[in-house]
Amino acid sequence: MTTGKGFYCNMMALNAEERARHSKLTEKLMASRKKTAETETGYEFQFDTAEVSLAELTDFVAAESRCRPFFDFRIAVEREGQLLKLGLTGAEGAKAFMRAEFHLAEM
Repeated sequence: MTTGKGFYCNMMALNAEERARHSKLTEKLMASRKKTAETETGYEFQFDTAEVSLAELTDFVAAESRCRPFFDFRIAVEREGQLLKLGLTGAEGAKAFMRAEFHLAEM
């Protein structure tokens, strides 16, 4: 389990195969993001659909929400289906956890 200020990742939420897929998908999403915007309670990531599919984004959210149920997720499809946005928010302290887990620099 990864911990930090009351937040943790439930490593038992996914089996070994699911964890491996989720890890690869997380790496792909973080490497493919076109823009990261800091919000008051979290972050918004933007992706070009030529690199990341809506199915991949929803797979990420489905697994991530099982591991980290304290995150709130919002997916948006914009610009005639060419832009995907993932909003990730949470209670006080969740943003610092996100910053550490997703290797985001202070913005």
